[in-house]
Amino acid sequence: MAVKKIRRISSWTLWAVTLISVVVLGFFYLGGVVDPNAEQKAPINTDVLLYWCYIIFVITIIALVILGLFQFISTVRAKPKSALVSLGVLILFAALLGLSYSMGDAEKLLGLNEDSAQFNTPFWLKVSDMWIYSMFILLALCIVAMISGTALKVFRK
Repeated sequence: MAVKKIRRISSWTLWAVTLISVVVLGFFYLGGVVDPNAEQKAPINTDVLLYWCYIIFVITIIALVILGLFQFISTVRAKPKSALVSLGVLILFAALLGLSYSMGDAEKLLGLNEDSAQFNTPFWLKVSDMWIYSMFILLALCIVAMISGTALKVFRK
């Protein structure tokens, strides 16, 4: 009974988010532009699209943290050793972010417009490098995991 309820809630949530996203994208793409004669045309409803992205991002992060805490607490009660392993993964992820932040370059970029210049500070430059390096490292780890998982499966047979 509980599984059906979870599936129903998940399904309705997915459909609602998808429908709202399609409507927002329709506003963005079909809403027109601010100045049709401008060199770079800016859509009228860009702010609507950005706010929707922010809302989805915040809801996702909140759900991730709350559900992660609930799972961690239930795992601590059932299997404390497994809970420590999952905590170790979080510590490794934080170490990855710290390492990739330290690898970042703080040298200011040249040729930016005045809107972008406010983020041309050492902190933001290192943060953007941190995310780029972290994505590369995680992508490489995913590829290694896929190859090694497949190889282990083949050799076990």
